[in-house]
Parts: sequence; structure tokens; C-alpha cells
Amino acid sequence: MFSITPSHILEYLYCPRFTYFEYVLRIPQYEEKYFKVQKGRAVHEEKATQNVDYLRKKIGVKNKYINQYLTNEYLRGEVDEVLLLENDTMAPLDYKFARYQEKIYETYRTQLYCYAWLIQDNFDKAVKKGFLIYTRSNNKLLEIKIEERHIDLVKQRVHEIQEIISTNYYPEATKYKKRCVNCTYRNICTQ
Repeated sequence: MFSITPSHILEYLYCPRFTYFEYVLRIPQYEEKYFKVQKGRAVHEEKATQNVDYLRKKIGVKNKYINQYLTNEYLRGEVDEVLLLENDTMAPLDYKFARYQEKIYETYRTQLYCYAWLIQDNFDKAVKKGFLIYTRSNNKLLEIKIEERHIDLVKQRVHEIQEIISTNYYPEATKYKKRCVNCTYRNICTQ
């Protein structure tokens, strides 16, 4: 079975046809060309080498694991930091090359939910929250509540993606037509 990443899920949520074009027809989108993608990767590499021993005691961190590549039967991904908290639960921490604008994007939440599932499966610990750090807002730290229903939703999306890939199903396009304007696949997508 095809192993899904958080990026696959985010692309699918943006428009299910991303999955079809990229993983059924195998037409790459060449995201490496985008400045934000390159800059985000550079920020992640930089954060992995800075303050390696620093523990965020204000949020109850007693240990951390940096750049953890985790997998389970359905999902794989690299978590910037896996935090072991004082209450013996764990939490993902993800750095975002972004400014905090009084709104947490659903894509950011979904990525944390994916990481929560991976952490639970790999560390056998409960995950009740995750953290985001906005590097372009003075490293603003935000806490996100994570419930089992969030992880169940990620599992459902993984199943839907696998269904598209395994059956060559051509899904409906996003209902948000503004997304089509800058889409990599706009010239070959039939609306």
C-alpha cells in the first residue's frame, strides 16, 4: 500500500485532484521551485542545530527528540520536535516559516494531527496537544488541542487518498475555485 505523508493529506484537502495528478498520473508539481518551500526547509535545518539541549520548561517539557522520522502502516513524516511532557504525554512541535496573524490555518492543525498519530504509534504515549512556532513572529509559540477525533479524521483522509490511488479514481475538484488560479495543474484539469 502507498505510504502517505502529511503533505499528501494537505494537498488532498486543498484539492483532491492533486492526489490524482501527482500520484495516479505521476505528473510532478515541482514544489522545490517555490521560495517559501525552500526557505521553510532551511529554517527547519537551522532549528535542528540551534539550542539542541534547550527544554521549554514553561510548557512542561522534560525531554525532546529532534527531527524524528516516524512511520506506521499508513503514514510517514518527519516531526521537527517530539516533546516528552511532565505529565508523561507527548506533543509534536512544528516550526513554521510564517507570521502569526491571529489565525491558525487548518493545514497547520492537520499536520499536527498527523504527527500526533505517528507519535502515539511509535512512542506508545498519549498526545493531547501540539505546538506551533511562527519563526517570522519572534518565534511565537502556540498550543493546539489534539483529540482522538482529530486523529480519526486524518485516518479517514488517508483512506480516501489510498482509494484514489488504488482505483485510479478521478475525484471532484475543490469547490473553492480561487484555489485553481495558482494551481500547478490548472492547464490540464477539467472543471
